Amino acid sequence: MTRSNRTDHIRLTSHPDPHAKARFRIDWGAATARERGPIIGTVSRPQDRNVIGSHGGSYALYRALAVSSGALDPIRRPDLTNTHPVAKIGPFARWSQPRRIVSIDPWGHLAAEAFAAEIAEGVDIRPSIAVTRARLDLLEMRDAMAAGRLRADGDVVSASGSLSVVKIAIDPVWHLPGIAERFGASETGLRHSLFEQTAGMFPELITRPDLQVFLPPIGGITVYLFGDVERLGDPRTKITCRVHDECNGSDVFGSDICTCRPYLFHGIEECAIAAQAGGLGVIVYNRKEGRALGEVTKFLVYNARKRQEGGDAASAYFVRTECVAGVQDARFQQLMPDVIHWLGLERIDRFISMSDMKYDALRSQGVEIVERVPIPEELVPADAHVEIAAKKAAGYYTPDAPPNARDLSGSIGRPLEKY
Repeated sequence: MTRSNRTDHIRLTSHPDPHAKARFRIDWGAATARERGPIIGTVSRPQDRNVIGSHGGSYALYRALAVSSGALDPIRRPDLTNTHPVAKIGPFARWSQPRRIVSIDPWGHLAAEAFAAEIAEGVDIRPSIAVTRARLDLLEMRDAMAAGRLRADGDVVSASGSLSVVKIAIDPVWHLPGIAERFGASETGLRHSLFEQTAGMFPELITRPDLQVFLPPIGGITVYLFGDVERLGDPRTKITCRVHDECNGSDVFGSDICTCRPYLFHGIEECAIAAQAGGLGVIVYNRKEGRALGEVTKFLVYNARKRQEGGDAASAYFVRTECVAGVQDARFQQLMPDVIHWLGLERIDRFISMSDMKYDALRSQGVEIVERVPIPEELVPADAHVEIAAKKAAGYYTPDAPPNARDLSGSIGRPLEKY
């Protein structure tokens, strides 16, 4: 990288220029991408920026390291040739319904196509969604075939047991007025909290009320679609769906203290079966490690649970989390339905989840759920029965009578100050 590509001058954007006229306005909820306007979080041409934050979510910090080390030209723009989606997603009516989608850009996968002319002129407009195809080779699916639960069809499931999917990566794009409304907060209060809890990382949250879109430095979403994606827009299509929040220790490394991995792979198996029957399977994978409290907090809670008097117990499952983190759960599923709206789904026929929070969030956003599917008892790891009992007592769906919270010493769901 040459010296000419660097600059010692930093242009602050923390205050609006009263004489400047915004070149690229954002009309959130507009009927087309062009009417809505591009999302521009680039730092290479600050005069074009029309959002708070920058592209790439948490990976923006790695990009900064690459620039500071000289490995990346700070004014380089991506070459988006041949990066367009491999499958057509939308547009759907819900994309332009006010406040229906507030945490992702529904036009994010079409940015290069919709704004080709501006990109050709040098404007750094980047997609926030990418759509590709893949095959999943999972040991659990081979086991399902061996047990006779899953069969090869040469389309969805190959003879070797690998699964054909459309895979979608989504970076978060927050429309701050819509986010505030979803949480029942004022936009000013939301901006103040975001500013304070990020130690002032984004002063524009306070000083630029004219910028209403925020690219938060957090993890995004991966969606896996099983079956013919063109059936998304057909209301007759039977939908099987699991919404799964990240659990790296279980999902990847097979930790047996929770039901995350077995439930995820049970959902994948059910999605494949649904696709073979002419429906669609949908796996939504959210980066919300440790109930969005982080992996360090989660492991501290594990230690506290195991070391407490009497050992690990369902009665103290949520209490130990609250003792360490100050809150039982920070996932707050109010934003989760957005990806379901983006897929154009108004009904889920089989919801592979017991979570009352996810169920309530979807129902409150107008998504019909026909059937809730609990994890089969034989898939619950031996060390995870504490977790599953605590969650059932706290309100998780179960076709059987749930454990009585009083029988679990009455601790579940009570405020921290009660203990």
